[in-house]
Parts: sequence; structure tokens; C-alpha cells
Amino acid sequence: MIADRLDRYIARHVLGAILVVQMVLLGLDMTISYINDLSDVKGDYGALQVLMYLCMRLPWRFYQYAPVAVLIGALVGLGSMASSNELTVMRAAGRSLTRILWGVMKPIILVVVVVLIVAEYINPVTEQYATAWRLEKMQGEGALLTESGGWQRDGDTYYRFGVIRADDVVLDLARYRFDGRELQEAMSAQRASWRDGGWVLEGVAITRFEDGRSIATRVDQMPWETQLTPVELDRLLRRLAIQAPSELWAHAQFLKSQGQSATQPLLYFWQKMLMPLTMASLVLVAASFVFGPLRTVAAGTRVFYGVITGLVFKYLQDLLAPASTLFGFSPVFAVLAPALICAAAGFYMLRRSG
Repeated sequence: MIADRLDRYIARHVLGAILVVQMVLLGLDMTISYINDLSDVKGDYGALQVLMYLCMRLPWRFYQYAPVAVLIGALVGLGSMASSNELTVMRAAGRSLTRILWGVMKPIILVVVVVLIVAEYINPVTEQYATAWRLEKMQGEGALLTESGGWQRDGDTYYRFGVIRADDVVLDLARYRFDGRELQEAMSAQRASWRDGGWVLEGVAITRFEDGRSIATRVDQMPWETQLTPVELDRLLRRLAIQAPSELWAHAQFLKSQGQSATQPLLYFWQKMLMPLTMASLVLVAASFVFGPLRTVAAGTRVFYGVITGLVFKYLQDLLAPASTLFGFSPVFAVLAPALICAAAGFYMLRRSG
């Protein structure tokens, strides 16, 4: 009973600190983003709409700041208990360091579950709706669902997509068909509409290259034979960072089936799925600061070192992510390496502290 009560006491302190830190981070980010986004005000998109748009994106910002909030929150929660000598009393009463760390990890499990639910079910929906809502306010009905285009390879054929609208209409589509290294055909279409389970191209211009000459033709409408559905095309054009883990995995398998590299979607997939390990490693680092070499310094100093550690962790992940694409090693390693380094450093400092 005493052990359970102490676990709840530790968990309450740590979880409360994490929530406070998360609210502070979200508040600062909202304030800065609101000031910056006021420059986009036009038409029906006014100052109130800017605030509503930022509120719609709160799940995404919550997900982004969760690891930093866990690191700083654990530092603040454990640091406050250390400053009041509560941790010293617990250890003097026979509470082992391992049991104290387990008490810290319990609220982290709850945070991890919430973060994974947000990443899978809430964030993709709110981000897509917020983007479409913002663009419709700025551009009117039928606004673009995404503002960035994409490329897709299908054998010796290459496609370039401009944008996809909320009503499954693709604008500015181009197709380039090769025979080896020679361009055989170039096609452009003003739009492609999804009708009755298939794509229909409109405003098509085709240029064929035969025997050293080009033949240009124009067609009002023609079918587009492709394996791409509106769902797959949406995944191709939508930012990988905001897609759900299940969407990233499905997109990676589709790219593999087309003989293309799936490194980028797999990288984001493993970043989301290995979030529990990432947070656990950051908690170990935070605990090592409290029980280790920084146990006698002021709380502000510990928080400062925690922020520096979080930045180093983020930059290390940002460096390894493109490196996995460039050098061809597994995306899992790009996600695991920073977490394992943090965990090893935390274990080492905790072991030195006894």
C-alpha cells in the first residue's frame, strides 16, 4: 500500500509538471503563430478565423511538443521533489532508484497512449480539415486540399501532379513516357476527375515523338488508366509528417509495389511507432540530471540543460533522417540511434550516482 501510494504521489507530480509545461509550450507557440499568421488575412479569412485555424491545429502541436514536454516536465517534477528532499526521504526509507524510476514511467505510459491515439485518429483528420477550411476561406469553395505537388513513377512512365482538391479533382497533371532514355510521349491535362470508380482526364494535350518529329494532338476527355485511387493520391501529395502511422505504412507498401523507395514514409512511420522508446529515453536523461551530476544545482539550471539535451536529440534525428535516404541504411536506425544514445547516457549517469 505504501509503495502504491508513493508511486501515485510521484506520478501525480510528474504528470502535473508535464501538463503545465505542455500548456506553456502550446500557449507560446499559439501566440507566436497567431502574430505571424495575421499577415495572411484576406477575404473571409480574418483575425478570428486565424485563431480558429490555430485551434484546429492544436492536436498537431500537442504531438510535436510531447517529447520536449515529457523531458522538461520530468525534470521539473522530479526536481521539485528533490529540492524539498522528498526523494532523499524515499531512498532513506528503502525505496530503490529503480522503483522511483518506475513510478516516473507510469504517467509516461499514459502520455504515450494519448500521443499515439492523437497521431493515428485525431491529428490526420484535424490537419486535413484545418487546411481545407483555411484555403476555402481564403479562396472560396472548391479550394485546394494541398498546396504542394508530387511526382510518381510507374515503370517507364513518370507523373507530375499539381494539386488535389477536396472534391477529388486533380489539377495540373502531366505524364512523361520513356523508352529507355528517350522521351516517347508527353501529356498534360488541365484536370482529372474521379467518376464511377475511374479517372477522367479533361483538357488533354498530347505530344508524341516519332522518327525525329513531334505530333501534337488535343482531346477534350479521355480515361486515365492507373492504379492510383484518390486515397493513394492524397497520401502522395499530403505531407508525410501529418499522416497516421497506418497511412504511412500503407503508402510505403504501395511505393514498394511500384518498385520505388519507401524510405521517407517508413522514417515517419517509425518515428511515430517508436515514440514510447523515445520518451522513455528522455525520462532516463531527466532522472539522471536529478539524481546524477546536476542534483545539487538550481532547478533553472537543470531545465536549461534539459532543453539543450532535447535540442541535441532533435537535431540528431534531423541529421540521421536524410542520412538514411542518402546512405541507404534502415530508417529504423535513424530513429533508434538517438533514443539509444540518450538511454545509454542516462543509464551511465544514473549508475555513476549509485
